[in-house]
Amino acid sequence: MKILLLDKNHPLISEQLLAKNFILEEDFTSSYDEVCRKIENYDGIIIRSRIPLDKNFLEKAKNLKFIARVGAGMENIDISVAEKLGIQLINSPEGNRDSVAEHVLGMLLVIMNRLFIASQEVKEGIWKREENRGDELLGKTVGLIGYGNMGKATAKRLSGFGCKVIFHDILPDLSDEYATQVSLEELQENADVLSLHIPITEDTYHLIDEKFISEMKKDFYFVNTARGKNLKTKDLVNALKSGKVKGACLDVLEYEKSSFENIENENEDLKYLLASDQVIVTPHIAGWTHQSKEKLAQFIVDKIFLSYII
Repeated sequence: MKILLLDKNHPLISEQLLAKNFILEEDFTSSYDEVCRKIENYDGIIIRSRIPLDKNFLEKAKNLKFIARVGAGMENIDISVAEKLGIQLINSPEGNRDSVAEHVLGMLLVIMNRLFIASQEVKEGIWKREENRGDELLGKTVGLIGYGNMGKATAKRLSGFGCKVIFHDILPDLSDEYATQVSLEELQENADVLSLHIPITEDTYHLIDEKFISEMKKDFYFVNTARGKNLKTKDLVNALKSGKVKGACLDVLEYEKSSFENIENENEDLKYLLASDQVIVTPHIAGWTHQSKEKLAQFIVDKIFLSYII
């Protein structure tokens, strides 16, 4: 099989595929149009997010048997067209679930205990104790939206902090020893912390908006390590200003490029988030550890072998 690699990933992908006699070509710089002109020559593609695989692209990929995305989200692929054309879709959400879970926990501990603020003040010669009194996770009810790989790993970490973890998911009967499945209304009734673990779809675009926030019964902390467009940023800013949202931990932003490599545009809402002591922002790195880079790649290779080595 001849496979095109469109993004740089862990070298184990190339090493292990070559060892099994797959033919590989690396192309990390060609444009969308340039790749379209040659895509019919390949049986498989391994990608991250650099190039969108839309209807036009997929219809030109006349010999494509599979698309493997090194990561969880598949929004840069026209899934319905790929399925109609009989192209197998492979991803590796198992690879970065642990790093995402640790990132969620780390951001919550930082924001709730004012660690960045207090540390910076001390470095500037300011010694404030009462003003930096923290808020414990112990006893809090954490509501997760989405209970796939990321949600489950997050619940497992949080359970060790004495939290009650509840979640809402579109699939039924997912409760386990770490979290209890509830209706969306029950989650909104009880959650002290809200954390997103969902893909971006038509149904989840701007899921968290003014209406959703107003239906949360308690003032709450908000965490987003899913996709930036799951959140309507302007409505979060208003909720932070009113005190409805006590603090926000954002690893993803509505204004990211589709490749996730930078911010696409700036506006007053983004400036507010970046300047606020109530907000932590990281550059889409929740699933971005040394360990997850290797695990993401290994899961992809294993799945390709499972399907294409007899």
